[in-house]
Amino acid sequence: MEKNPCDQMRHGEEEKHLTTKLGGLKTMPFVISTETFEKVASFGLHANMILYLINEYHMSNAKGANVLFLWSAISNFMPILGAFLSDSFLGRFRVIALGTFVSLLGMSLLWLTAALPQATPPQCNGLATESCASPKAAQLALLFSSLALMSIGAGGIRPCALAFGADQLYNPSNPENKRVLQSFFNWYYASVGLSLMVSITVIVYIQDAAGWVIGFGVPAGLMFLSTVMFLLGSPLYIKLMPDKSLFTSFAQVMVAAWQNKHLALPPMESDPGI
Repeated sequence: MEKNPCDQMRHGEEEKHLTTKLGGLKTMPFVISTETFEKVASFGLHANMILYLINEYHMSNAKGANVLFLWSAISNFMPILGAFLSDSFLGRFRVIALGTFVSLLGMSLLWLTAALPQATPPQCNGLATESCASPKAAQLALLFSSLALMSIGAGGIRPCALAFGADQLYNPSNPENKRVLQSFFNWYYASVGLSLMVSITVIVYIQDAAGWVIGFGVPAGLMFLSTVMFLLGSPLYIKLMPDKSLFTSFAQVMVAAWQNKHLALPPMESDPGI
């Protein structure tokens, strides 16, 4: 009797978890710390960014709000692309690793905009931003490049981190597996909540008290720790690769629909009792 492909895949996963020493609770410090540092670093930049655009780049309130809106919109869209790449081509580990590196590069560029005097327009002594010097094209290019890189990096981390952590703990042969997964989800969301609280309090305070150079340097340093922690756990991870492209499944559905377009639908008989 031929086995169901889904049963074969499930059996293969169970066998892999039975025979391997990878994964398990020992990977959780790396996974959770990676997500925590990334959340503190990325969300800590949003709260005061409007002030940075207005004071340092002499943007109006409306223009600064538009820039932040586009940055947020792209950051929320990119996880769709990251999830597609993960499930179809690269796998979760590679997408997260690339995401952390790209985010680190973006935060480093943002830190350079504050550290290098040439990266921002000259200081303005006037009260109105209209009387200040406008940023040059190269200065805006550096700023927008940093924001774009952080959006791309977020698209690699956010859709894959939770599922990647679950991959490490999924073990059907363990009767306590359901409880272990529930405990992981609890700790994961607790760390996310704590990181958000730290990002909008501690990071914002550092930016206000110590200036933009240190205020952007701390998130960049945290992102560096996130990248290092994730890569340090690489020898311990279970790294599941995708089975087939989502494009393949979509194409199969479209071909089947096209081939069956001439089939007659069954007659819809109304109930005489209605």
